[in-house]
Amino acid sequence: MENVTFGGKPVTLLGNEVKVGDKAPNFTVLANDRSEVTLNDTKGQVRLITSVPSLDTGVCDAETRRFNEEANKLGAVKILTISCDLPFAQKRWCGANGIENVQTLSDHRDLSFGEAYGVAMQEHRLLARAVFVVDSNDTVTYVEYVSEGTHHPNYEAALEAAKAAK
Repeated sequence: MENVTFGGKPVTLLGNEVKVGDKAPNFTVLANDRSEVTLNDTKGQVRLITSVPSLDTGVCDAETRRFNEEANKLGAVKILTISCDLPFAQKRWCGANGIENVQTLSDHRDLSFGEAYGVAMQEHRLLARAVFVVDSNDTVTYVEYVSEGTHHPNYEAALEAAKAAK
């Protein structure tokens, strides 16, 4: 995995790097109502999964809004945005911003997703910015670990990968 920085400073990513062709690792995170959600809950669907440091920051806000806007063009693709924000904060943020096409999920409790996908930043207990596409057979078809946590992902490449995974 390439080196990842956050605010220009190197970070240590915990967990395993996920690569194209891998079977997508399962994880357990919390929905906005604090119920548990796993990858297996969306089995049989194409998933575009983003990890972000916090929805309350400019780039994460813009990224989640962008994927929310693009969701209708993707049809049956399930979009999951995972951060370490508390479920209460995610629910408030989604309500305040009209986010209805992206499911926000919290990894604050166990870092289950962060460690399974190699995006848990040890120094900050936040998730590094990354995008994964998982096809309906649970195979990872696209991976982008964004090299600097304050930069945007490659939206076009991720969206094209999600369309191609159908």
